[in-house]
Amino acid sequence: MADDYLVRIGKLIRDARQHRGWTQSQLADALGTSQSAVNRIERGNQNISLEMIARIGEALDSEIVSLGYAGPMHLRVVGGRRLSGAIDVKTSKNACVALLCASLLNKGRTVLRRVARIEEVYRLLEVLNSIGVRTRWINEGVDLEIVPPARLDMDAMDADAARRTRSIIMFLGPLLHRMDQFRLPYAGGCDLGTRTIEPHMIALRRFGLDITATEGIYHAKVEAGVSPSRPIVLTERGDTVTENALLAAARHDGVTVIRNASSNYMVQDLCFFLEALGVRVDGIGTTTLTVHGVPNIDVDVDYSPSEDPVEAMSLVAAAVVTESELTIRRVPIEFMEIELAVLEEMGLDHDRSAEYTADNGRTRLVDLTVRPSKLEAPIDKIHPMPFPGLNIDNVPFFAAIAASAQGQTLIHDWVYDNRAIYLTDLNRLGGRLQLLDPHRVLVEGPTRWRAAEMMCPPALRPAVVVLLAMMAAEGTSVLRNVYVINRGYEELAERLNSVGAQIEIFRDI
Repeated sequence: MADDYLVRIGKLIRDARQHRGWTQSQLADALGTSQSAVNRIERGNQNISLEMIARIGEALDSEIVSLGYAGPMHLRVVGGRRLSGAIDVKTSKNACVALLCASLLNKGRTVLRRVARIEEVYRLLEVLNSIGVRTRWINEGVDLEIVPPARLDMDAMDADAARRTRSIIMFLGPLLHRMDQFRLPYAGGCDLGTRTIEPHMIALRRFGLDITATEGIYHAKVEAGVSPSRPIVLTERGDTVTENALLAAARHDGVTVIRNASSNYMVQDLCFFLEALGVRVDGIGTTTLTVHGVPNIDVDVDYSPSEDPVEAMSLVAAAVVTESELTIRRVPIEFMEIELAVLEEMGLDHDRSAEYTADNGRTRLVDLTVRPSKLEAPIDKIHPMPFPGLNIDNVPFFAAIAASAQGQTLIHDWVYDNRAIYLTDLNRLGGRLQLLDPHRVLVEGPTRWRAAEMMCPPALRPAVVVLLAMMAAEGTSVLRNVYVINRGYEELAERLNSVGAQIEIFRDI
């Protein structure tokens, strides 16, 4: 019985190691042991303590291996330090998850380069693996290979993983071409208030998809032969709504016109990927997309998603609030121009390199150098708009930036029900933010940040904003249960440490 237990533990460790893309030697180095010891553990031939299980769980950042003994991840931040040097922007979280969903369109082998190693991606990989899709990290864990089965086993879907990501909603578009009925768990993700799927259905019904919802499950049925007879007009210019419409149109035998489409960065990356699959998309970067569908897609494709403009904005904000000179490399400038224009109005001292092209051959990048600046509150309120306006996900970072500026700034976060409320967590760190209503916050600056211990807000961008404020605050702060940050950022603490921050990762054991 004990031997069987050790074998099962060893298999869990091996699977988690392979999921992370590590060799046995890499895990051994992280643990300070030998490759042969790791090999014995994975084969179930070595006794293993709870302490060692917890250490392995922390090294692999895997709650599967921790078996409940290692608690959630926390961050201990020694603030008041200046950042310096240069830091690269990682590939886009939102593009990567869309491309994972889009891989279901293809019967051939898909390779995605430099995929973001984040929890949102891991959850989708768990779902894909559970329904029969083979995935593996290649090229020393940098790139991701995806090979679909001839038939998806939807009954075997990992429902727990699916419920932990809202990205699962983008399975609807590809799956309606693969089966006449299927089930999906309700989508999860950040706690940002009520978010209906009705805008998705307005588009997908035009392809014959009908959904009923019962007891946490979407029951989907597809009526064969249904085809859009006129342009699809989206009722909201949402990113995932546009992506779902694109995914449905990609294998539709005919031409689909999508109006009021988002032209945001992740939608453009998806369009570029569809073109690599052989699907012609006219109007990329505009609000009218014309998709020339290909009913059967069976190609081996190699694609490089572009960099993440929201992570770029996070790093700009990190430099601003810590009063640092920092170079942020590989910034997708097309999707940061409004933000930089606002920051210039506020007095930001920065310069940028000449433009160069991302690995996808299409997206324009620059390197930004941000310097300590005396900022003034903007004359107009900060509010998001669909691209090419100020990015919805970049609005929270202006709360920390406005708190560093002289004067009052009104932030109107009209998109989400709850997110503005979470920004008031900055008051725990010395901020002066007044919630006017669920969507509007008045920020008074400048701020003398102070250290504090607090729980991580349950929404990704406000959580990172709190972390940035802790980096600016003199003393030691603790941010507890940072899973939500790991959903969207790859090794953020380690990368910030590389440019001068002092952030320690720890767990309660």
